[in-house]
Amino acid sequence: MDELIFLVEEDPESGYTAQAMGENIFTQGETMAELKDMIRDAVECHYDNPADRPRLVRLHFVKDEVFAL
Repeated sequence: MDELIFLVEEDPESGYTAQAMGENIFTQGETMAELKDMIRDAVECHYDNPADRPRLVRLHFVKDEVFAL
């Protein structure tokens, strides 16, 4: 696997959540720096064999915006 994409959203409580597309990996962090560390750790735990780990991790930021007409 060359690349793993995470959908990143702001948590309504605080911080950020990240969920991998196509894999059962979910994590969260209070800051963006902490989230990146948590993603790195989650990916390493999910793929026991380093050769199976993706070379790149892409963060796709999702932001819901609501407004009244």
